[in-house]
Amino acid sequence: MRILRIAMAQMNPTVGDLTGNVNRILGWLREAQKAKADLVAFPELVITGYPPEDLLLQSQFVTDNLRALDEITQACRGMAAVVGYVGQGDQSDAHRSIVSAGQHALYNAAALIANCRLVGSYQKFHLPNYGVFDESRYFHPGRRLPLLIVNGTTVGVTICEDIWLPEGPARVQAAAGAEVIVNINASPFHVGKGRFREQMLAARARANGVIVTYTNMVGGQDELVFDGNSLILDHSGNVIARSHAFREELLVADLDVEAVSRSRRIPGRKAALRGRAVSVVERLVVNGIGRKKKKRTRIAPRLAEPLDEIEEVYRALVLAVKDYVQKNGFTRAVIGLSGGIDSAVTAAIAVDALGAKQVFGVFMPSPYTSHESEEDVAELVRCLGIDVNTIPITPTFEAYRQSLAPSFVGCSEDATEENLQARIRGNILMALSNKFGHLVLTTGNKSELSVGYSTLYGDMAGGLAVIKDVPKTMVYGLARFRNELGPSPVIPKRILDRPPTAELRPNQKDEDSLPPYAVLDPILRAYVEEDRSLDEIVAAGFDRETVARVVRMVDRSEFKRRQ
Repeated sequence: MRILRIAMAQMNPTVGDLTGNVNRILGWLREAQKAKADLVAFPELVITGYPPEDLLLQSQFVTDNLRALDEITQACRGMAAVVGYVGQGDQSDAHRSIVSAGQHALYNAAALIANCRLVGSYQKFHLPNYGVFDESRYFHPGRRLPLLIVNGTTVGVTICEDIWLPEGPARVQAAAGAEVIVNINASPFHVGKGRFREQMLAARARANGVIVTYTNMVGGQDELVFDGNSLILDHSGNVIARSHAFREELLVADLDVEAVSRSRRIPGRKAALRGRAVSVVERLVVNGIGRKKKKRTRIAPRLAEPLDEIEEVYRALVLAVKDYVQKNGFTRAVIGLSGGIDSAVTAAIAVDALGAKQVFGVFMPSPYTSHESEEDVAELVRCLGIDVNTIPITPTFEAYRQSLAPSFVGCSEDATEENLQARIRGNILMALSNKFGHLVLTTGNKSELSVGYSTLYGDMAGGLAVIKDVPKTMVYGLARFRNELGPSPVIPKRILDRPPTAELRPNQKDEDSLPPYAVLDPILRAYVEEDRSLDEIVAAGFDRETVARVVRMVDRSEFKRRQ
């Protein structure tokens, strides 16, 4: 039986930290060598981190990335490796004018390494330029399709977007004889993407009659979170190995390449792969792989269970906070605690990300803060095991009102006075941040930020908005999920049960200013995420006046979100 042992390093790099990334890559190389792998695959642009953006405009950065590749190459003994890096070529080789480092065209590339030698390079063909991606700004598309022959097994290499297209490079490689497609990725997370990704990869494996290995990056980088969820699918599209989500690990599996060969002997199967030009394919034969690995115990592939929606969102947020805080050089976070569900969930996420001793809570009661809120904050910090400081804002609020009284003569109280309280709290949190070096985590959810139910320089002031992309109704789901994790709940029941309120005026409730969240969130999803028109949303069963009101609020508050 012909077996290819692959190791997939689901790794968490940091953008710009070439030294740190190389050290992590070398560590995973050693683990792959211990596992007696024939080939190890690393994520897309793993040397530079993803996305490197305008660091690519610095020619020294690109040069240093190539030196880093050389160091990795020298450490790759006894096996082959696929490593994401920034490739460089002559400007004259490129066929369109885009941003380049110096006089060189840049490529989103995969180094093909074997036995301490760089034997070839694959350059990404399809450069995404939508949503969070801006690759066409920096990179030129590739034009060659190398095939790596390892121990008699023909391996095609592709990068991220290239595998998504049915008639993309993987199709050409399979037609040229590829039995395994190694696809390396920096694919950001969003809800439901993992399931959709598996369906797409299964379709590619079946259509091309190849084993597909999908190595994805993991970790938080600014507003992006990479979920990992690396996969291996057999030639029939069945998932045979799956890594855990949201954590680094090495997924090792023995691939039955002989089964691919047998399937291609079926009449009509090989013919189905013909009909594509394969002149751009180059075969790279590597020798000496696996000579000392004859006596290997067969490895049963690991198949981690996929997470359900609420758990994957919670795990994504924990990883995002951990990496954002640590990669930006902070150690502690400070959070304003109100006694409400948003600050409670944000605090729980922060504790799970950083540890209780690295999270500092601040309770800032105003004249309108209820006794229940004070009790709930005390219970929350006891359950989470964090420190809390109480700083009343009433004296400061009264001082502001006195200072503004001559300018406000004849004016009744309105949202101005409510916003003053939020801004005082924002100032206090930022003062603590300045004095002690803590990162302020803000607590506004997606529902509030979408309709502008938030205060510029108040509750929006901080370094990281943890739940900015989580609708209010999902915030409650995250709270219930977190309470089910440990031996006892960490978010008090009353916080879950109380009607949401900003407590910036007497007897205030969110529903005084907004539609009920159970109505608001589906409208926001349709308008903001699905780009549906007002008429389309009304046709889905929503009240026209309510929809029109929500649309006006979203559009009118765009200036806040641009801060």
